[in-house]
Amino acid sequence: MRTILVLALAPAIGLGIGRFAYSLVLPDMRDALGWSYATAGFMNTINAAGYLAGALGAAAFIRRYGLFAAVWVGTVACVISLALCAITGNVIVFSFARLLAGLGAAIAFIAGGAMAAAIAQSRPAQSAILLGLFYTGPALGIIISGLAAPFLLEGFGPGSWWIVWTAVTAISTILTVPLLITRVDAPPFKSTSTSNAVPLRPILAYLAGYFLFGAGYIAYMTFMIAYIRDAGGSAAAQSGFWCLIGLSSFVSPWAWRRLMTRGDSGMTTGILIGITAIGTGLALFGTAPALLAASAFVFGTAFFAVVTATTVFTRINYPPASWPKVIGILTVAFGLGQTFGPIATGAITDAMGSLTYALNVSAAALALGALACACQRRLVTSGLAS
Repeated sequence: MRTILVLALAPAIGLGIGRFAYSLVLPDMRDALGWSYATAGFMNTINAAGYLAGALGAAAFIRRYGLFAAVWVGTVACVISLALCAITGNVIVFSFARLLAGLGAAIAFIAGGAMAAAIAQSRPAQSAILLGLFYTGPALGIIISGLAAPFLLEGFGPGSWWIVWTAVTAISTILTVPLLITRVDAPPFKSTSTSNAVPLRPILAYLAGYFLFGAGYIAYMTFMIAYIRDAGGSAAAQSGFWCLIGLSSFVSPWAWRRLMTRGDSGMTTGILIGITAIGTGLALFGTAPALLAASAFVFGTAFFAVVTATTVFTRINYPPASWPKVIGILTVAFGLGQTFGPIATGAITDAMGSLTYALNVSAAALALGALACACQRRLVTSGLAS
């Protein structure tokens, strides 16, 4: 468990802070720098493009340098990207920083996920809990940024977005220390053409569903704080909403423990994506505090569990030597969805003049993703299932 918690710091920095903290700063950056919603959405699109590139190159990087080295190198890259975000609001430099954050986060996440899966495999009775703990890493980052960003922006006033980036850079630097000083024994990464052969056709439905999940969830996570602020939500309301997403995700390992044991097909993933769609849809009925709280809780409870379910699916249906590559392929599908989601929904918002349309698109994509994953059956081809 200690090893899992150390590994979880990587997605806490790379995803919880490196990716999602941007949503908290987006409204102030958009106002101060004169960005359109499409430009603001592009900053998460370029982050997702970096994540996609990292997913494509992760297996080769891991093969060359090892699993644990990939975790901490990717994490350090994310911290550097946060520092760049604090320095300038120049569109080109900021885009590069977001690209670097995505690249580092993907490599660290895939390597960490493979290590977490190996640890879980050695302790079957605790496997769901251990995997869940790793995938709640981003929740820690979300809570940290949610406690800091809204109040810093309120305290320092308009144009203080760079102060928030400076603060989360300092926090992330501190969180990186355990990864750098702790020696984690990583299972050897073996690569052979036979063990790593991963035909895509048997999992096309699953890949399509995960793609739609990536497109749908990122629109919600990119624009919900702007949605709340536009409705008159205070710093406390923004912080409470964001932290509730993070806190509710800690319930996931226990709430979905039994469901995860049936994760050999795509039905488990489909159910969780469907619950995420319900959480997104709740925000469409208004901005009353109770409604937004319900949206954040339902979304947060299922959102991180979807990623856990994909690892369970991988662990059950593929041999250990193929895990990094399978997780990488799934991450590519996820990354493609994330790449198209923010800029598409931002452009829709600019054209229609309301963030409600972005949330409609988000909920629809998630609902379709749930249906696609539910069509995926367990792999029974000889040599694939373990």
